[in-house]
Amino acid sequence: MDLLALADFNLVARHGGFGRAARASGRPKATLSRRVAELEASLGLRLLERGARTLRLTQEGQALHARTAPLLGEIDETAAAIAAGGDRPRGRLRISAPLLFSQTAMGKLAAGFALTYPEVRLEVTTEDRSVDMIEEGYDLVIRVNPDPDESLVGRVFLRDRLVIVSSPGLARPADGAAVAAVVRGAADRGAAWKVKTVDGSASIAIGPVLGLSSLVMVRDAVRMGVGAGRLPLSLVSHDLARGSLVQWGEADVPEIALWALYPSRRLLSARVSAFLDYLRSAFPTGTPDELAAYLVA
Repeated sequence: MDLLALADFNLVARHGGFGRAARASGRPKATLSRRVAELEASLGLRLLERGARTLRLTQEGQALHARTAPLLGEIDETAAAIAAGGDRPRGRLRISAPLLFSQTAMGKLAAGFALTYPEVRLEVTTEDRSVDMIEEGYDLVIRVNPDPDESLVGRVFLRDRLVIVSSPGLARPADGAAVAAVVRGAADRGAAWKVKTVDGSASIAIGPVLGLSSLVMVRDAVRMGVGAGRLPLSLVSHDLARGSLVQWGEADVPEIALWALYPSRRLLSARVSAFLDYLRSAFPTGTPDELAAYLVA
């Protein structure tokens, strides 16, 4: 594939037309049109739908632009860094992060990173869904207990665990009776929470009284005494220390592991490396207590 023709195609796709691309680059419109046509011929695909006044990417053109534009951008940044005599982190860094981590820690992390690396333009999107990093143009994603994915590599930078907590005035029920519970999302009556014991695990029957979409909301409702909740230790450790919440036990579920992931087939850019190093410096041991201390520091 002709990389120069590919670069011209991305230039046209980015500007939405041959005329605008020609004016932005100072190159002849006819040259850009010819190079894109040559690229289409070499691939055997139509990449652009050309109308009298409009130009639209085909489905194949959209896919090619989404996959190659970031790679060409990295090549340009690498060349610029080498020409400048160094490899300083610079350019746009797009990150997707889950809701709870964004609500509690990402703002402080992003601000500290921006102050440390002023040449990086950090953009953070908050969502719990599994984004397609290549198609959607993300450089790095933060995910909780992600499913194995051969196209991604990364590292765990934080670990947490779930605990059952309530306000001091809410008594733990005896004889298997259900306790009023605040849950994330929806839960059926008759559900139960498993709690670790010295002998294995025991169950606490729950009767949901509130279903909320955010764990921060769940914690705030539990503080009010409306019911017990199952929450990350880092989110409630300060409440437990001052006695505004009490712990009934540790949930018998897998630990929470936060991963920083990036595409395995993409060269690790200086800005991604810098953000990974910044995460490591912010959470050197990656424990729940460390995250809890970071949230109130």
